[in-house]
Amino acid sequence: QVQLVESGGGLVQAGGSLRLSCAASGRTFSSYNMGWCRQAPGKEREFVAAISWSGSSTYYADSVKGRFTISRDNAKNTVYLQMNSPKHEDTAVYYCAAERDLILTKRPGRYDYWGQGTQVTVSS
Repeated sequence: QVQLVESGGGLVQAGGSLRLSCAASGRTFSSYNMGWCRQAPGKEREFVAAISWSGSSTYYADSVKGRFTISRDNAKNTVYLQMNSPKHEDTAVYYCAAERDLILTKRPGRYDYWGQGTQVTVSS
């Protein structure tokens, strides 16, 4: 089992930058693919980015490709989401999630473990 705790959310100006972190407990973190999803008020939870257990593969939603970067440090049991040039429409609660599928997934329903979320607000 994996427990996930996000941090780093807050208020950021459009065009600025923000880095989210997700700290995982447990000795099996390096065996999980990790992802970030987000949920804006009144909307369904949507996929943002994913990274394989080794860090060798990444996958992004078209809406954030070229602006956001997902990375991980298995020695620190932490996954990151670097948000560059955020837009007002990126405002949401951001969730870290873990799964053990053979391939990366963009389907939030495929993730097994979730953090509590961190609010990101982008001012325009």
